[in-house]
Amino acid sequence: MKSAVETVDATKVKLTVEVPFAELKPSIDHAYAHIGGEISVPGFRKGKVPPRIVDQRVGKAAVLEHAINDGLSGFYSEAVRENKLRPLGQPEIEVTQVPDLTSTDSELHFVAQVEVRPEIEIPALDTLNVVVDDVTVTDEDVAGRLDALRERFGTLVGVDRPANEGDFVVLDLEATVDGEQVDNVSGISYQIGSGNMLEGLDEALTGLSAGETTSFTAPLAGGEHEGEEAQVTVTATTVKQRDLPAADDDFAQLASEFDTLAELDADLREQASAAKASGRAVQARDALLEQLLAAIEIPVPAGAIETEVVRHLESENRLEDAEHRVEVTEQATTALRNQILLDTLAESLEIKVNQNELLEYLVSASRQYGMDPNTFIKTIDEQGQVPAMVAEVARSKAIAVALRRVSIADASGSAVDLSEYIGSDSDDAATDAIQASIDAATAEGDDEAVVAGDVVAADDADIVFDDETPAKA
Repeated sequence: MKSAVETVDATKVKLTVEVPFAELKPSIDHAYAHIGGEISVPGFRKGKVPPRIVDQRVGKAAVLEHAINDGLSGFYSEAVRENKLRPLGQPEIEVTQVPDLTSTDSELHFVAQVEVRPEIEIPALDTLNVVVDDVTVTDEDVAGRLDALRERFGTLVGVDRPANEGDFVVLDLEATVDGEQVDNVSGISYQIGSGNMLEGLDEALTGLSAGETTSFTAPLAGGEHEGEEAQVTVTATTVKQRDLPAADDDFAQLASEFDTLAELDADLREQASAAKASGRAVQARDALLEQLLAAIEIPVPAGAIETEVVRHLESENRLEDAEHRVEVTEQATTALRNQILLDTLAESLEIKVNQNELLEYLVSASRQYGMDPNTFIKTIDEQGQVPAMVAEVARSKAIAVALRRVSIADASGSAVDLSEYIGSDSDDAATDAIQASIDAATAEGDDEAVVAGDVVAADDADIVFDDETPAKA
C-alpha cells in the first residue's frame, strides 16, 4: 500500500492512498463469503455459493462495495500510522478508483481529508519561572476551620424571626409553566446561601418568616422543562438557625483526640498549612499552563469543535439555544487547546504510562462515578475507551514532569519543592523498573504479577483490587 500526505492547512491534511489488489483480496474473499451466506441459490448450500454465481445474482459492483466498506477503515488506519498523523476527528473519505475484479493489477484508490493535531513547539522548560503563594497561616484560617468543625456538632433550633443567610428553612415549593404545575416538593430543608436548588431561591427566602409565602421566576434546572422560565411559589413552614457549641476544652475533647482547645488549635493550624502547601501544586500547574498557552499560538480545528458542541447541545436538548452555543463553543475551544498543548508536551517529554499509573487513574475515576472498580474497568474496555484513559494519564503526568523542569519560587523568592505532590524523576525511574520486571515476567509466561501497592493483575481479563490509593495530582 502506498500513501502520501498533503497539508491543507495547519489543522487539516489530505491523505492519498493506493491499495494493491493483493491487499484488498482478503476483503473481496470475505465479501463473497458473506454475501454467499445470505443469498439462496438452488443447488448450493448457504455459504457455499461460488463467486461467479454471486456475481450473477448480486453483481460485481455489490461485491466491490462490500469489500471496500469492509477494508477501508483498516487501510485508512494503516496510512495514518505510516505517516504518523494524529487525527482529531473522523475523516471525509472519497473513493477515487475502484479495482477491476478480473485484473490482479488493478488498485483501490481513495482520498481522506481529516483534521489533525497541529504542530506546535514547546518552549524550553528550564527557562520558565513559576511563582506560587507563600504558605502563611493566619488566625482567621484557624478560626474558619474551627468554626467548620463546630458546625458539624451544631444543633438546629427554631426561631421566630425572618430568615437570614445561613439559616435552614423547611419549605414547600411549587413550579408552574404557563399555569400548569410541572414540579412540587414539600417539607424539604434548605440552607439559605447554599445555592444548590433553584436560581433566585436564596433571595426569595431571605426575610421570609415561618408561615409566609412568596413567588419568583426562575429557569428550571432539570426535568422535561429544563431551562424554561417557571413561576415558583415557595412557603417557609419553619425557620431554624444552627447553634454552635462553645469553643472550649470540652468541645476539643468531644470533637477530637485532644484534651485542650489549645492543642486542637495547633493541629488545625498544621492542617491549614498542609492544605495551603498542597494548593501550591495546583497553583503551580495552572500558572505553568497559563504561561505555555500565552507563549504558543495553538490553532484549533473548527470541525472538531463543532462536533463537540453539537454533541453537548444534543445531550441537553438545546440545539437551538444560540446563546448557550456560544458558551459551549468557548468551553470546547479552551478544552481542545489545552488537550493539544498537553499531548504535545507529553510527546516532547517522552511520557510513558505504566500499568500501575493507569490502574490508579481508573480506580480513582470509578470512585467518582460511584462504581465498582472491576465493573468500571470492564465497561471502559468494552467501550474502547482505554486509549483515551491512557491519554488522560499521560497529560496529567506530563504537567507533573514539566513542573520538575521549571523554576518554582514563592512570592518571597524562596525556591519551592513540590516533589511531595508531583513526584520526582527518581520515583519515575523506580516505577519504570518495576514495570520492566512485570513485562519481563509476563513475557516469560508468569500467570501472576504484582503491580505495586495493593493492586494485583491476575490476568488481562480479571483485575482484582484491594485497598487502592488514588494517583497523585
